[in-house]
Amino acid sequence: MFSPSLKFSYIYIMKPQIIGVTGDTVDIGGHNEHLEESIERVKKSGMYKDLSTVIICPTRGTFPTRVVQSWMKLQRPLNHNVYGPIFAESMQVDKAYNALVNYVVNSKLLGRCKYILTMEEDNLPPVDGLLRLYESMDEYDVVGGLYWGKYEDGFPMIFGNPENGYLDSAAQTPKTGEVQRCNALGMGFTLFKTEIFRDIEEPWFETVEGVDERGVERKMTQDFYFFRKAAQKGYKFAVDNRILVGHYDSKNDKVW
Repeated sequence: MFSPSLKFSYIYIMKPQIIGVTGDTVDIGGHNEHLEESIERVKKSGMYKDLSTVIICPTRGTFPTRVVQSWMKLQRPLNHNVYGPIFAESMQVDKAYNALVNYVVNSKLLGRCKYILTMEEDNLPPVDGLLRLYESMDEYDVVGGLYWGKYEDGFPMIFGNPENGYLDSAAQTPKTGEVQRCNALGMGFTLFKTEIFRDIEEPWFETVEGVDERGVERKMTQDFYFFRKAAQKGYKFAVDNRILVGHYDSKNDKVW
């Protein structure tokens, strides 16, 4: 039963007009009136291709309400299989991602999906974020939305200029409204072609901390580890700066 305080009304405002059976004009619809633009939109969206996707997420086991609400609003491609999210709970992030990807690629059902989408428990993607990610997957193998570090001087999660070689890892300045190629990106809202994980040997993700055999200190997060391996195989990555993703800081109740 609806609460008495909730009122629902549907008001259709029709303009005064006479609709007859004579005349030379036929209402063919807005999309047909601009047919070339409509066709280009369909091509860009990729809606006629295989957009099957599995969503995976490593988690500590709790989700902020605003993150859940954001995910519930996320639009999925019409008439395409989108599974998940599938969660790995209370595991180190690199081990969680390895376990999740392994589960997907070795599943008879999920392994047929063309894409794997990673979403992390503190990221708030826009409603059309996933649909926009698909638009760049002909040109790139991994594409993510733009989000920033969770502090006042937070940097954008877009690293390295491929023109400087695949080892370049400096934070890059986002190019407004563009799909920007890079050497690495975060995994908060990121779409991967599933075939990559069949081409690259395991482990796909590894957090590296310590000193190597030459006495050089090495630190690398699981995402950088993956992108270094994938870059050596010739795969290309980008951040879509049209897809603006909030990064929620639960300690300060603030979205960066």
